[in-house]
Amino acid sequence: MNEVSTHNGLPTLTIWQKLWRKFLFVFRLTDAKVSKVYHGYGTDKELLLFGHVFSLSPLPRKRYRKNFWTNTFALLRSFMVVPVESATVSLEVNGKRISSTTAADGFFKLEWPAEQNMKAGLHTVQIQLRKSAHEDAPVVATTPGYVFIPHTNQFAFISDIDDTFLISHSATVWKKLYVLFTKNAHSRKPFEGVVKHYKLLAKAHTESGEPNPFFYVSSSEWNLYDFIKEFIRKNELPEGVFLLSQVKKFHEVFKTGANKHATKFMRIARIMEAFPEQQFILLGDDSQMDPVIYASIVEHFPGRVFCVYLRHVYEKNVTNVRELIVKIEAAGVPCCHFEHSSEAIAHSVSLGLISEVELTSYLSES
Repeated sequence: MNEVSTHNGLPTLTIWQKLWRKFLFVFRLTDAKVSKVYHGYGTDKELLLFGHVFSLSPLPRKRYRKNFWTNTFALLRSFMVVPVESATVSLEVNGKRISSTTAADGFFKLEWPAEQNMKAGLHTVQIQLRKSAHEDAPVVATTPGYVFIPHTNQFAFISDIDDTFLISHSATVWKKLYVLFTKNAHSRKPFEGVVKHYKLLAKAHTESGEPNPFFYVSSSEWNLYDFIKEFIRKNELPEGVFLLSQVKKFHEVFKTGANKHATKFMRIARIMEAFPEQQFILLGDDSQMDPVIYASIVEHFPGRVFCVYLRHVYEKNVTNVRELIVKIEAAGVPCCHFEHSSEAIAHSVSLGLISEVELTSYLSES
């Protein structure tokens, strides 16, 4: 057994332990085992929640300064994570424990049947991180989780993030990395008019206080979850459920956003399968694979997509995009390929998604 030296009854840290504590302090990291829980979704039949377990992760950012080095440092911290494989997380539902074990990247998913007569809206659950998979294992930490159940008579919106509403320059690697490393969630900008469009869509054909659900599906990694969530909050975009890409480690920081787009199709497909009664509106851009993925979604889910919006940000791809738009429209799905959000808003009005009254009312409130 290893002996621990003490001083006045307290453990004495070795030089390496002191250096490690200093490292954590300087980089604002924690080596406490934590569960990071993301917003989940569900129906009146089944609920789903997901997250990660880390043994090393950044502490929440408190200040947003317009400083090159501060922002670069903050971005790098997002990738200073150590996932925990085979960790046990659980929650208690009606006296029954639902458990899940984390994958190699620390990711977990909890699925459980909904309670009887479960109402639409936001529901809170408590996620427990346990010391082991043993039935009597103690709880290490408890984290609240939120599950959203949309109304079945509502539209549902699936939106990309980069270059759809967040200016990112995804088609140009050096521009993308420069913006990512030097800006923060408060200094990054949305496209002009996009917040207005999304707010109007959130209210389309709904009752007061019951906004349409938004699902933000992106090739960005889970490392950027806090950044994206804060950007949406700061710019007053509709809150929603995030489905991002596999977490990356520090040595992969320059590969951010470079993920397999096939997984994006699968994430969208799972959402649509979960809500068979919903009509979906897809929002993306033409800088990468959104046109291809959305055309495939229209093909695989006939009659389920109400319309498609594609922001034009990449001229070199325009010929291929136009061919895909013809394919989408041939399936009976309207598609708006636009440069300015004012065009998208006008298109939404023409389809009856947004009424002239709602638009006038919103503009007067603004």
